[in-house]
Amino acid sequence: MRYFVVVPAAGSGRRVASATPKQYFAVAGRALIEVALAPFLRDLHCARIVVAIAADDPHWPAIERRLNDPRVRAVTGGAERADSVRLGLAALRNIAAADDWVLVHDAARPCLSRAELASLLGELADHEVGGLLAVPLADTLKRARPDQPAQVASTVERAHLWRALTPQMFRYAVLERALGAALAAGRTPTDEAQAIEWLGLVPRLVPGDARNIKVTTAADLALVTALLEVRKAHAAE
Repeated sequence: MRYFVVVPAAGSGRRVASATPKQYFAVAGRALIEVALAPFLRDLHCARIVVAIAADDPHWPAIERRLNDPRVRAVTGGAERADSVRLGLAALRNIAAADDWVLVHDAARPCLSRAELASLLGELADHEVGGLLAVPLADTLKRARPDQPAQVASTVERAHLWRALTPQMFRYAVLERALGAALAAGRTPTDEAQAIEWLGLVPRLVPGDARNIKVTTAADLALVTALLEVRKAHAAE
């Protein structure tokens, strides 16, 4: 089953407080985005990877040369994640069929395992819409008071709540329509699944691995580094 990948990577990573976008931080001897792309590059069913980068991105050319894979293409991304994904989809317009699968993956999420990718592809192979990797929430959740963010307003029932991960996998035409409809309505989805939901469709939740984390802070980078070192050590055994 062939599939395509879109990686929104035009963000600046403001929460990491660095002049270098977080997707280019070094981890395990490579940039985060290189590690994030690795599971797809190892898979012959992956037909094309479109990376949406900032217009003035000085880091990507060196990454592209190191990857040296004709399946990887870069396009200029947009101001928001949804804008970048739509531009990535546009780059696939002449090669992806309406019912082809598109996987959207975070550039700063480098711990996707082969098992997770295989599970996502297998679980959704015959699904009409698609779905996403996710992890059931285990921690007790607290809602803060709007007027006093450091004060607890209530405890949130965690039953049936999941933490969304990536990749998120949807049919090409469905995802393009969902993001286009959101833009036309002046709405900005926080992920692709939300745009799909706004169409009245129901994405499927595929259990993922809690270690498939996204680097958002410096602490996340340290954790990812440790996780990748452990994975490398196990692979060498």
